[in-house]
This record gives sequence, C-alpha cells and structure tokens, in this order.
Amino acid sequence: MEFFQGLLGPAWLPVWTLVKIVAIVLPVLTAVAYLTYAERKIIGWMQVRMGPNRVGFFGFKLWGLGQPIADAVKLMTKEIIIPTGANKGLFLFAPVLAIAPAMAAWAVIPFTDELVLANIDAGLLYIMAITSMGVYGVIVAGWASNSKYAFLGSLRSAAQIVSYEIAMGFALVGVLMSAQSLNLVEIVHAQQGGFWQWYWLPLFPLFLVYLIAGVAETNRAPFDVAEGESEIVAGFHVDYSGMAFAVFFLAEYANMILVSALTSIMFLGGWLSPLPGVPDGFIWLAAKISFVLLLFLWFRATFPRYRYDQIMRLGWKVFIPVTLVWILVIGLAMQTPLGYLFH
Repeated sequence: MEFFQGLLGPAWLPVWTLVKIVAIVLPVLTAVAYLTYAERKIIGWMQVRMGPNRVGFFGFKLWGLGQPIADAVKLMTKEIIIPTGANKGLFLFAPVLAIAPAMAAWAVIPFTDELVLANIDAGLLYIMAITSMGVYGVIVAGWASNSKYAFLGSLRSAAQIVSYEIAMGFALVGVLMSAQSLNLVEIVHAQQGGFWQWYWLPLFPLFLVYLIAGVAETNRAPFDVAEGESEIVAGFHVDYSGMAFAVFFLAEYANMILVSALTSIMFLGGWLSPLPGVPDGFIWLAAKISFVLLLFLWFRATFPRYRYDQIMRLGWKVFIPVTLVWILVIGLAMQTPLGYLFH
C-alpha cells in the first residue's frame, strides 16, 4: 500500500483512496449477493431440499449459481411504489441510511497487517459509532411509510437493536481491556501465539454474548420479530418494493458479513493462523468469517422465532449483567498475577 502511494505521489492520493474503496465495496456486495444463494442452498441441505438449481450461465444450470443475479435483475425492474401520504424524501432516504453504516464500517476492517483502508488508532470506537447509526434507517422507514403496521414494526425492531447493541458494546469493552488498544490491527496482534491464545477462550462469555447479540442486532432468526410475517406483516419495510426493498435486504446481509468479520477479528484471531508454522494471511480471515456466517444460517434453520418479551428479557436481564460481571472479573484479574490470562 505504502509503495503504491509513494509511486503515485500526493496528487493521486484521492484517486488511490477511491480505488481502494471500490476494491472493498465490490467484493462485499458480491459476497452479499451470493450469501443469499448460500443461505438457500445450506438451509435446503439441512431440510432435505434442493434449493436454487435452475438459473445458471451460458445455457448451463451450474447448480443455480446465477440465481442471485436473476434476483437482482427482477428487483431492479420492479416499480418502487410510494404510499399515499408517505414522506417521499424520508421514504427513499431510509434504505440508504440502513446500508450506509454497514458499508462505511469496512473502512477500518483490516484484512491483513497491510490490507486496511484506514488503520486508525480509534478503529474500535469508530466501528461502535458508525454501526449504531443503522437503527435510524429502520425508524425512519417505519415513520415515513405512514402506516401503523410499519411504524409498530420499526419501534419493535429499534428497541431490539438498541437493547442488544448495549450488550455488544460491553462485550467489546472486554476485548479493549485485554488488548489495551482501540486499533483493530493491534487487537489481532495481541492474539498471536496460536488457537489457544485467541480471545474466544479467556473471554468466552463475552464471545458468546457478542455472537448471539450480533444475530439479534441484524434482525436474523430467531430474533426476527420485526419481520415476522405471521405477526406484523413484514415489519418496518412492509410498504417497500423494488430496489428500495432490495437495499434493506442488502443491508441485512451486509451487516451479517460485518458482524462475522468483527467476531473473527475480536475473538478468533483475524488473519492469524491457528497452527504454528502455518503462514498467516487473508485466507484465514475469510475462513473464519465463513464459519461464523454458517452459524447465522444454522440458527435460522434450527430455532423457532422467540416471543418479543423473551427477546427483551434475554437482552436486558441476561446479556447485559453477564457482560458487566465479566468486565469486572477481567479488571480484577488484571490487578493480580492471573492478569496474563487476558493478554
């Protein structure tokens, strides 16, 4: 990265930054599209179904690999219908507000020691700040639709997101205390030493809380009460169609990939190899993200949807107390000879 910057000179720095942004955004959007394909195929396999297997390329079915592209074309050609009485500006702005934080957060995600767009010292703080803005897209969508169904769904979703975001924040405080840094690259470096040195082990309760809260944060099953068609007519985006709906759909899956990446970096060693003598690299980070995404899909195929009161009780009465107690344990342990366990 530094070599190319020096080669191009300061005048080309904005162009080089734009190239790096495109190099991150395009693969993420491609991964989002094919995550929908993977979800249907994996859950189909778990439930003894075929999943998509018709749409391919060049006249060949190719296991249905063309299905995400067909879905995208269908959504792009559908009309965006704006309800009578809706606030048109906010109605169209809400999907952008939902997906923008999920994409902006990738600015500080390190893929390796060198492959990172912005290696800032307050990377963890930036992540917590930018991802907390996603809830506004949900609230604005429900409000702008001028529909009681959408509005009620947005309030339920917002309450759930805010509740579990607190638990996720406290879980990351434990990582901050152990690594003694807000820089994501340094957090990964603090986990060097092999599989048993990664933070999933000394911070296991926080690891579980972060993972489960991440599922709730992204409105995924079994925490998808805002989108439970049997309960509230698809929730906050019930009045959306065409590409406006597609952007909400993309935001959900982009957040899934982002939470999986953060889980891998914070607790699973990022790009570090689990085996001594095996080189580190991006392939390890990709494998860990894929594993966490598999858990997301597995949860959806396995668990029934929870009631709303169960979801809120889990967030406020279980996860938040657990994270606070474990933060206290870490703080006390770091003042004793046992503190090495958390470094």
